[in-house]
Amino acid sequence: MTLSDSWASKQATVTRVGAAEAVLRELRSAIEGGELGVGTRLPSEASLATRFGVSRSVVREALRSTTALGLTETHTGKGTFVVSTRVEADAVFGNHSAESLREARPHIEIPAAALAAERRSDDDVDALRELLRRMERETDPKEWVRLDGELHLRIATASGNDVFSAVLAEIREALAGQSERVNLLPDRVTASNAEHRDIVDAIAAGSADAASAAMSRHLRRVQDALGQLSTR
Repeated sequence: MTLSDSWASKQATVTRVGAAEAVLRELRSAIEGGELGVGTRLPSEASLATRFGVSRSVVREALRSTTALGLTETHTGKGTFVVSTRVEADAVFGNHSAESLREARPHIEIPAAALAAERRSDDDVDALRELLRRMERETDPKEWVRLDGELHLRIATASGNDVFSAVLAEIREALAGQSERVNLLPDRVTASNAEHRDIVDAIAAGSADAASAAMSRHLRRVQDALGQLSTR
């Protein structure tokens, strides 16, 4: 029996409520507590699903979360391995650090939202509202993140400033990584959908001040969520 199998055999079955979060919490506790050290190969998805009494899709979601936190890496055909025993406070998303994104995004996306409110076309508003509807219905985390990036890019495009849209397109991979990590928090997607609706409503109403304020709130809450994840 391997170290990871020994650890898995001791885990209690988790309830369906917040199942993926519960599995993530147990995995993270074991990794950060040293039960599963760097280099350890985690039990298979099937084994973890049996041990926790959940579906393999729940386990898969939890493992995506440990990877997003920088604790594990999955190698096709080999399995998932522990690569770090702590969550880095300043994570790297794509080619950019969380701190770099924190500093840059307000200078790009807040004025872009304001200009979008002043310059948006009817087609822009229709496209933004359709993206919102799709995001609010979406249950696949990866697809939601893709739509999130599309929404932010569409706002930048609606600003009429090609520098803003070019920058957003350039850092889209980093924003996707950041979004995946933030969404590890319970109910974060629901909150984010509401924040996006406030931004789009302000743009549709043509209020630059309201659009700026709504985007500022959204970015601040994203940063707050990242802070929570680094200390949980």
